[in-house]
Amino acid sequence: MFLPEDGFPLSEIPGAYAAEIGDTVVVRAGTESLTWTALHRGSNRFARGLTAAGAATDRIVTLLLPNSTDLILTVFACYKAGAIPQVLSPRMTPAELDAILELGDPAVVVTEPGSALIGRAGAVAVDDLGTGQSDGDLEPRVATSWKAPTSGGSTGRPKIILSGRPAVTSGFDREIWGIEAGEQALITAPLHHNAPFATALSTIFLGGSVTLLTRFDAERTLSAIDEYGVNWVYLVPTMMRRITALPDEVRDRYSLASLRSVWHCAEPCPAWLKRRWIEWLGAGRIWELYAGTEAEAGCTLRGDEWLEHVGSVGRVTWGEMRLLDPDGVKITRPDVSGEIYMRVTPGTDATYHYIGAEPTVHDGWSSLGDMGRIDADGYLYLHDRRSDMIIVGGVNVYPAEIEAALVEHEHVLTAVVIGLPDADTGSRLHAIVHTPEAAGVVPDDIRAFLDGRLSPYKLPKSIELVHESLRDAAGKVRRSALRSQRATEPTR
Repeated sequence: MFLPEDGFPLSEIPGAYAAEIGDTVVVRAGTESLTWTALHRGSNRFARGLTAAGAATDRIVTLLLPNSTDLILTVFACYKAGAIPQVLSPRMTPAELDAILELGDPAVVVTEPGSALIGRAGAVAVDDLGTGQSDGDLEPRVATSWKAPTSGGSTGRPKIILSGRPAVTSGFDREIWGIEAGEQALITAPLHHNAPFATALSTIFLGGSVTLLTRFDAERTLSAIDEYGVNWVYLVPTMMRRITALPDEVRDRYSLASLRSVWHCAEPCPAWLKRRWIEWLGAGRIWELYAGTEAEAGCTLRGDEWLEHVGSVGRVTWGEMRLLDPDGVKITRPDVSGEIYMRVTPGTDATYHYIGAEPTVHDGWSSLGDMGRIDADGYLYLHDRRSDMIIVGGVNVYPAEIEAALVEHEHVLTAVVIGLPDADTGSRLHAIVHTPEAAGVVPDDIRAFLDGRLSPYKLPKSIELVHESLRDAAGKVRRSALRSQRATEPTR
């Protein structure tokens, strides 16, 4: 059977597999599915439609589409047009979207029918993309980058993390994620997040089949594993909590016999939750990955290793990591906390390029703001982040953006957003808002004000109104003190 060697153009993947296994389903989402032949011919039509709409080699094409067969068709159409796919959430607010589009300057924006963007220059509905276009083969093209995911950024402004790898196959993703050729994979999260995108596409590059959940449902995750003989599944700990919360009789309906690997990442996994999954499915099937979208370095960890190093995220699997103290001095003793700095293995190419930001660099090593310690066996343990980023259900949320929206209210003098423990999502957003007592503001006034200004996942779950300054005598906001005063142990 065909398997691409490293460096094979991504634009040629559908055609190569269509020639051998054309009637096999390559992707399913909801009630829809695509065979390899349908993916190949459909992405040819879509690629011509993108080119007609203005797509060009090495230009970003923004895809405002949910998990769907159309999304996969359009991603491969980008590769065939020589463009760089950038998947964004269709639920972004206009302000958030405009900020990213300004940075990326996409040649085309593909969106859902009926979107408010239709009529805007460069915007096209996905249903119209291939209309009247030929499905004949195209000349191979290779963009200089195969993906362009986005991140919020600690300043509240977004950034684009342009992959340093061209649009060709590489053993990197399949090796770090343990994906095998011909795998049946289940992707439970939206592809506008980097890990679901990378793993779904890597499965397809290896001739496998991908099932995309259009929305997460705990029992549907289990039933899909049995229905499609899933071998490999991606989860975040919030999803793991919800599956664990199912009644025993519901979980026991599904054998999960086909399941080889369960991978989790994106947020810390509580030790009690990890133990339950190991007890349920066996240590050999539970895997964890720690890395940034930048992919300079990372750690992986199997369940049996975790049992010997409880709380660890693993040892460095690729690239290099080291810890620096507050003065920038390398920490060499085990179990001493410091800031985590990473770099690619010397002599290898850069793995990313920022648009809209500059990396935090020290002597050629870069930091994502994470703190941690390394034990005597080389296992990394994460602590608090140096930055104030909050992870809610596996999604990075930056307080600066929410606070900026809050202080636009005429009666808000200061606002501080912190993360508090939550048994479901790991952390919940809590806004502390300073308003004059005489203004008579109530929490519902603040909620109504934020509605439409921020995406739903960025809306504070709780709002606390105070009538005294949130700043100390030095004029500083002490987030850690505010958090410690309010934090409680999460319930389960």
